[in-house]
Amino acid sequence: QASFTRSMWAEEDFTPSAGACLDSYTEPRENGTYVMYHGTTRQAAKQIMANGFCQSADGMLGRGVYVSRDLQKASRYPLHVHEHQRTVLRLKVKVGRVKKIDRQGHPMQKTWHLHGYDTAWCPPNCGMVPSGLEEDCVWDPQRITVIGIIQPKMGQSYPEEYW
Repeated sequence: QASFTRSMWAEEDFTPSAGACLDSYTEPRENGTYVMYHGTTRQAAKQIMANGFCQSADGMLGRGVYVSRDLQKASRYPLHVHEHQRTVLRLKVKVGRVKKIDRQGHPMQKTWHLHGYDTAWCPPNCGMVPSGLEEDCVWDPQRITVIGIIQPKMGQSYPEEYW
């Protein structure tokens, strides 16, 4: 499994000109819009570009679309795919109502959506994620817009029109 390096995943988000992306340690503001990332395969990225996101059937935070404000986190996915086959989608995400889930066994860990929340947020270093990196789960895929594609070792990101 490859580790993250800046040379592998070059992206302008490492500079101040990247726009409004909160530090992953800061809880997302209710109804805020953020730049986030989703790691996937090239083939799946093409499907997402053509048809939009679909909810995962399940996961640590239940059903939804898993994203992160941390490019390092997204660049690790899918876990069992070589980094050269991975693609990271750069997203604009409207988070809506956000529920902080900061421990395993949280009473709303997989049911947050049933309580009126649009996004579940798992802060970094809270013990939920082995990597210690921030993770979010968005219930409604319509809250997510792809704004770019990031490829490993190419040193650039591509706007949606590239695909």
